[in-house]
Amino acid sequence: MLPPALGEAHTTVMDDRSSLHIDHLPRHAFGDDALGSGDATEVGEQVRTGEVSPAELIDAAISRLRRVQDQLNIVAHTDFDRARERARSDAASGVFAGLPTLFKDNVWVAGAPMTHGTNALPSAPRDRDGAFTTQYLSTGVIPIGTSQMPPMGWTATTERVAGDVTRNPWNPAHSSGGSSGGSAVAVATGVVPIAHGNDGGGSVRIPASACGLVGLKPSRGRVRPDLCTASMPVDIVSNSVLTRSVRDTAAAFAAFEQHWRPAKLEPIGQVTGPGEDRLRIGVLVDSPFAPPSDADTREAVNTAAELLGGLRHHLDDYTPTVSPHFKDDFIDYYSMMALGSYSDGKRLFGEGFDRTKFDPMTIGLARRARRRLHRAPIYLARMAATARQYERNFGDVDVVLTPVLTHEPPKIGYLAADMDWRVHLDRVSAFAGFTPLHNAAGAPSISVPMTLSHNGLPIGVMLSARRGQERLLLQIEYEIEQARPFASLRDQPHANAHSKGVGSPAPTRTTSG
Repeated sequence: MLPPALGEAHTTVMDDRSSLHIDHLPRHAFGDDALGSGDATEVGEQVRTGEVSPAELIDAAISRLRRVQDQLNIVAHTDFDRARERARSDAASGVFAGLPTLFKDNVWVAGAPMTHGTNALPSAPRDRDGAFTTQYLSTGVIPIGTSQMPPMGWTATTERVAGDVTRNPWNPAHSSGGSSGGSAVAVATGVVPIAHGNDGGGSVRIPASACGLVGLKPSRGRVRPDLCTASMPVDIVSNSVLTRSVRDTAAAFAAFEQHWRPAKLEPIGQVTGPGEDRLRIGVLVDSPFAPPSDADTREAVNTAAELLGGLRHHLDDYTPTVSPHFKDDFIDYYSMMALGSYSDGKRLFGEGFDRTKFDPMTIGLARRARRRLHRAPIYLARMAATARQYERNFGDVDVVLTPVLTHEPPKIGYLAADMDWRVHLDRVSAFAGFTPLHNAAGAPSISVPMTLSHNGLPIGVMLSARRGQERLLLQIEYEIEQARPFASLRDQPHANAHSKGVGSPAPTRTTSG
């Protein structure tokens, strides 16, 4: 059965701004300023030609953020003063030199807090950049702050306790997806042209789908690992970016390779357009470990299949062989990570850690893991074996087309951070029915915008390939984008950036500026 009727069960749960006149909230921040309406590639070229300066871009991003922050709740921490100082230094180089960006609130950024969306972690600024942070900064971007995420990133929405939520700008009554929801909203609304996200179970692809963006989860080992994930028994987390165009994602990963290139993966290189080969594409509409996909989702996949067929690709029905234990094994692994954070948080996160301030999901998963520790050797072995099974599944198929999610983004409160953790886990497992497999397998997959739901929400589709084949995915996504240009918030009716919202400002922790 599908989850409870969307629009019913989740309308009354923990949204302290449910009385807002949602239709009057500003939906985007695009305007006639230095950032304009271009993607990161276009704005980067304007910096190189001197048409705009980094200082103008940073000021524009800060102004845009202030325009929509109170209503949509995009950032966790701001760092405006340091961003302006960097922009004035003229020291930036790289493909995105001088472009404003955000880091998700779960990586090491020198001078910024890293609180993982929870009050349980200390808010003291970090003393150095993490490995991926350094890699991303090498593209020339300038962070103006860190973006909102749910507590510890266990869920597929960006909601925190006591109604502290990040709204979907396409329909602010609904979730922005998660856990990289703050970054996704920042890019979709035009606050920044590109932003950092990471994906441990769909956390880039899910908000990309929910907010109408491109979100690539790269192969395991494609980018430099962070301190918190490098020691995992099975590294399921990949850092990436959220963008409004395929060329921005392609340019970012080409730039990442210039900074650091993994020895065991074929280089992606510069991908500037579609490939020439016609591919064999397997099509899967329903998840093997979640409820059937809803009508809007099925329509999105069928639309994508028709488009690809019209481009002379060969499509076949696809049924993967997935272990009947996969869903439970993945939840067991998530639970083990939660137990590590709960039990060893002081060592992992520093002085000021307070486990009593964790949310119900983190505490519930940690307790679940403790009860099932005797099974750890079994589920760890099966998780490690997922990569081999995933590769065998392809056979003569080049790429697999699926939904990203089983249904449209739910209303705020359906995945509330302070609801019973068992109900929350059941709901998020049913919603994120396609993405976790690629994290366990270490394989690449990408979310691309396709249609809008009956509630006006973007519905993305996902294309997946064998490990190391990001180039193939980017080529076919170029082809999709050229044949069916992506919808943008700035072109939607009733998306006036200057309309006035009603209600109190969302909480933001400010470090400077």
